[in-house]
Amino acid sequence: MTGRERFMTALENKKPDRMPCQAYCWTVYYLNTYLGGIDGYAAAERFGLDPVISVIPNFVYNDSDLAKWQINISDKKQSKEEESWIETIETPKGALTQKLHRNQFTTWITEPIIKNEADFELWNEFIPIPAKVDWRPVIEAQKRVGDKGIVRSGYYDFGQGSPFQSFETLYGMEKLIMTAMDKPDWLHYVLNEILKKKLTVIERGGKFELDLIETGGGSGSSTVISPSMHRKFCLPYDKIQHQAIHNAGAKVTYHLCGGIMPLLETVVENEADALETMTPPEMGGDCILAEATKRIGDKICFIGGFDQNKGFENGNPELVKKMVKELFEACPDGGYICSPSDHFFFGDPENIQAFVEAAKECKY
Repeated sequence: MTGRERFMTALENKKPDRMPCQAYCWTVYYLNTYLGGIDGYAAAERFGLDPVISVIPNFVYNDSDLAKWQINISDKKQSKEEESWIETIETPKGALTQKLHRNQFTTWITEPIIKNEADFELWNEFIPIPAKVDWRPVIEAQKRVGDKGIVRSGYYDFGQGSPFQSFETLYGMEKLIMTAMDKPDWLHYVLNEILKKKLTVIERGGKFELDLIETGGGSGSSTVISPSMHRKFCLPYDKIQHQAIHNAGAKVTYHLCGGIMPLLETVVENEADALETMTPPEMGGDCILAEATKRIGDKICFIGGFDQNKGFENGNPELVKKMVKELFEACPDGGYICSPSDHFFFGDPENIQAFVEAAKECKY
């Protein structure tokens, strides 16, 4: 099989010639620190890895829409390792503000843009959405990858891949949970408005050139919200979005960073093709991969499960190979892509080489 055939067979929840593996989105920090600044294509070639390249399309906006959403940056502070700033968004009917922070690894929000219902109405009326989608960066990536691998990405969103998780980014987790309890009707109104925007941009995208679209987000996991809350506020919107993505020609992987075991059967209902990141308890998740296989392994592909902290960062090639073999044995019928359970920033390249070599030895 080619690498592409191997990945696509697994995503169809079938058995390829051997277990496919991926690096899960090479971080710039790791590429610069450990691999001399090469890009993800070169990293895959170095390790003999079937490439999974993450590329987003260009989203094209009308100038008239952008004019109603003017972003001004102030109070910028910078130290040797971190920086912070305030963004004030001027709209025709008032201003919105958010505070952000960034270090060498990531960017995060310290004060969300939506604080109350009035803020949401401003956001909802004036947030620009793309007028069209330019797929040229994705098409170029597909040409570079060829039949060696696949191209995946998130699509248009507002922080995370699905309405509930995106609103958490915009509103804050504690407030979101309280709103779900105290004002469920208003929250459903919000989620419907977010979903409508996402569906509009999916429609404007035409035929998708991406192989795999990532939806979901960690704030929908059972380590954050209850399974009943997930079923009420995530499932209905996820299912509609996934159907639209399928109609556009791409497959869907539903991303839950942490707790998944109480949500396994619910995720099957949202009609995703794959579930990630299958994070083990040692990394703060709750995934027992063999149990997940018994419960829903015949219905959905799994991606992830490898503890990169134990394996890449603190392990050695012998340990890494043992860990990969255990994951292979937990999914004996295919429908599994071996992958680190999240972005990784540290680790001896020899351990990544062992990871790739071990996966190649796992033949069905």
